[in-house]
Amino acid sequence: MFFAYIGFDAISTTAEECVDPSRDLPRGIMYAIIICTVLYILVALVLTGMVNYAELGVGDPLAFVFDKIGLTWFSAVIAISAVVAMTGVLLVFQLGQPRIWMSMSRDGLLPKRFAKIHPKHQTPSFATIVTGFVVVIPTLIIPSDIILDLCSMGTLFAFVLVCGGVLKLQNDPNAPKGKFKTPYINAKFIMPGLTFLSLALTYAYANEWLMNFIFKFNTDAIPMLLFFGLVAVMTFFSVTKNLSLIPVLGLIFCFYMMAQIHISSWIGFFIWLCVGLVVYFGYSYKNSGLANKSA
Repeated sequence: MFFAYIGFDAISTTAEECVDPSRDLPRGIMYAIIICTVLYILVALVLTGMVNYAELGVGDPLAFVFDKIGLTWFSAVIAISAVVAMTGVLLVFQLGQPRIWMSMSRDGLLPKRFAKIHPKHQTPSFATIVTGFVVVIPTLIIPSDIILDLCSMGTLFAFVLVCGGVLKLQNDPNAPKGKFKTPYINAKFIMPGLTFLSLALTYAYANEWLMNFIFKFNTDAIPMLLFFGLVAVMTFFSVTKNLSLIPVLGLIFCFYMMAQIHISSWIGFFIWLCVGLVVYFGYSYKNSGLANKSA
């Protein structure tokens, strides 16, 4: 389900290929979210009506359910469909990354070749080929669970940055006024109330978990500790800076899902992030459009 939702991010990377992106992109994203949400709810309803929910903790629940009720031939169809669907999802991811690198290249954060457009297909051909190698080779040698966790963390962290960027633009009077707008709801009074309610519910219904977190602290608790610190910071700035509620909640929820991932994946993500920052800053310090403009 997570992979379906992060696929919506790929839609936004095709803005330059839309006739009217300010109209088409929000509609495409919202329609896709609504359709996928309804489909997932209906599938979950059917599966839990066919078998007990406690039996669905498997890697391929659809195939498992049909196999359990005796429709083995149909479970094979489901399994093949899952392979096709996952391949389609991965191809959609490959659609977005080259366009991100293309935009970064235009800004001078990567070599200009990443912005090269194929004369016939009108797509970022070099960036697409590099993306294919960068994705396929690690997939062959790194365990799938680590790949999935790193992919999830990278995407969630990107969403955290996007929400932070929206907050920055909404509170910057000098920011350019474009056609894309996020509805403004003042979080000054809502965020403190939500934070207090969350703490009260945690104490009332998850008191044992809270006590274990406080008195049996270990390294796996570090992500949740960071999450609590983030909630405190965002609540403070919501009150003092009149932040917008929607990006604040988006930032908090995305970071909460990051906090559920094992600490070992956090370490891998941090190493990968540092490598990326070294590449970007090492090249862009003198080559970026912003650096040239400042000079």
